[in-house]
This record gives sequence, structure tokens and C-alpha cells, in this order.
Amino acid sequence: MYKLFFNLVFKRMDPEKAHYLAFRWIRLAARTPVLRTFVAAYFAPRYKELRTQALGLRMHGPFGLAAGFDKNAVAIDGMSMLGFDHVEIGTVTGEAQPGNPKKRLFRLVQDRALINRMGFNNEGSLAVAARLASRNPVFKTTVGVNIGKTKVVPEADAAADYVKSTERLAAFADYLVVNVSSPNTPGLRNLQATESLRPLLSAVREAADRTVKSRRVPLLVKIAPDLADEDVDAVADLAVELGLDGIIATNTTISREGLATKGDVVNETGGLSGAPLKERSLEVLRRLYARVGDRITLVGVGGIENAEDAWQRILAGATLIQGYSAFIYEGPCYARAIHKGLAARLNDSPYATLADAIGADVKKAAA
Repeated sequence: MYKLFFNLVFKRMDPEKAHYLAFRWIRLAARTPVLRTFVAAYFAPRYKELRTQALGLRMHGPFGLAAGFDKNAVAIDGMSMLGFDHVEIGTVTGEAQPGNPKKRLFRLVQDRALINRMGFNNEGSLAVAARLASRNPVFKTTVGVNIGKTKVVPEADAAADYVKSTERLAAFADYLVVNVSSPNTPGLRNLQATESLRPLLSAVREAADRTVKSRRVPLLVKIAPDLADEDVDAVADLAVELGLDGIIATNTTISREGLATKGDVVNETGGLSGAPLKERSLEVLRRLYARVGDRITLVGVGGIENAEDAWQRILAGATLIQGYSAFIYEGPCYARAIHKGLAARLNDSPYATLADAIGADVKKAAA
């Protein structure tokens, strides 16, 4: 039914307009008491065998919504209603910014992919913090907060900008993510170099500890799939050295290799997400797990279309997994199908628990 609706309606609309239309419907449903109960009952069934503990947090399952969909923390209940076990909001910047000029979001339907150059359009850390502070949750879920650099802030002053967002948002975050891997903010990816990343992460860690004294706010970093293997290793080693809580692998790619889609849209600048990212994202995840093992939490994201993709990320070392682009193509049953399929695969596997399956393929390869 959704695929027919997508082909007849959404596919004919500008992608960004379609996004906001669907966004409004989700938010409206979550605000309607009786309706949201029935919607959640259908789209968000719980499976005991998928219960997950990660980052010191207990979740209904491992599958969450990646950053980028809910930039301003306005639809946390709505996405939880649709079955996402955690919702990562953002990317939020120190100051509000409109993002890049439109048109800035493009569908590659043949490849089940998106190209975006949104440019961290968001209301800024002060407004998002106020919204989170006043939130009265309908559905209990884990909320991650993804922070990035304000575009006009020079690279040399990036740490101070991240610290500003941390001081405003850390108190409302179940976990905090430092995004240094979007290709749509000039100079941002330069911060992935360890000589820049070390002081940045240290500053954010200190700011989070200084701001929130009652608990430790887990801190993760999100990396690009375009990093060379040796740079992936360097980030992994740095994360362990600094006592980071996790790494999210991966963000969008600037590569356009192997696309079935033809025409000018392929040459649009921005980050490519969706199915074409699957292979490299999985490769990076395996490399990270081989390097860090169970010492930190790995989050697999990029090209997760179905339960088999999710299962492969767990076997490759991911404790948590996230999706976004496939949600556009699969619709509201996306999380439901992932959960059902994951539960079936776990029950058919030799592993007693989901935790036992984490990294199993990497461990076998190393044995």
C-alpha cells in the first residue's frame, strides 16, 4: 500500500516538501491520544528477545532513527510510535542556520538512495534545548543528540562552538554525538583528523561532565565512510584512548560509484545515503570492531534496508543500528519489519541472546 502511495504521490513531489508533509502527519498522529495508541500497537510491537543494553541505557531493541530526519526534536514521540527504539535528533548547531539553498534533497529511486546537501538546517542549540526541556513524553524512548559545527564558525573555533551546544543540550541527552563527518559544511570533515579530533572530543567531554554532574552522558563520534582504512584505525584507537563511549559508522558518502541512476542528479553535490552505502559502511564497521572489540559501543548505519542488513551489522560488531533513507522508501512499516525479521533471525541462530551475536562474524574470521 505504501509503495503505491509513494509512486503516486511522494515520488511526484519535491523530496523536501514530501518529507515535511509526512513529518506533519506523523506528529499529528502522535498528538492524537486514541489514534497514537492504535498506531503504536501495530507499528511498534515489542520483542523481549531484542531488548538491548547499550551505553548504560536499556532499550526495547537495537534499531533507532538516524540523525537528519528530526533535526529540531519535534517528532520524538511520533518516531517512537512508529517503532524506533531510539531517536537521534539533529544535527544541531551552536547557532540557528537556514542550511544550504534549495533545491538540496534529491531521490535516486533506482538506487533506493538520497543525495542531500541540507547543510545542517536547524533552529540552533538554544531553541532545541528549550524544546527538550519542556517535552512531556508520551512514549518512553532513548533520545540521542547529534551536534555539529555552525557553518560561519571558523574551523579554528570549532571546539568552542561544539562546547556551546554541549552546555545547552547535554542535560537532555541520553547520549551525545559529535558529528564531524557531514560533507555539507565546509571544512567539517577536516576535524576527523586525529590531531583535530583529540582536542575537540576532549573539550566536549569536559563540557558534558561540567554541565551534567548527576550522571555521565555517553559521548560518541560519527565518522564518514570515505575515510581511508588507516584513518578508521586511527579514530578507533583515539576513541579507546579518550574513553569514548562509542563510534557511529557511517555518515553519507561523497562517492558516486556503481549507481544505476543516470542523468544530472548523480552529479549533484552532497552526501549520498541509502543502499549504495551498504557495502562500505559494513566494511568500516567490521574494521572498527576488529580494532576495538567490546571496549566501546559501535552503531551501524548506512544502507540498512531490511532485517537481513540489520542482522549483518550486528554480526559485524554493531550493538545498535540506525536507519533513515530506507524509511523514505519503505514507509511506516520499516521499523516493524526490521524488528520482526531480527527476532526471527536470532531465534534461528546459534546465539542465545542478541548480545551473543554482536561481532560474531568478525570473531570467527579472526579465530
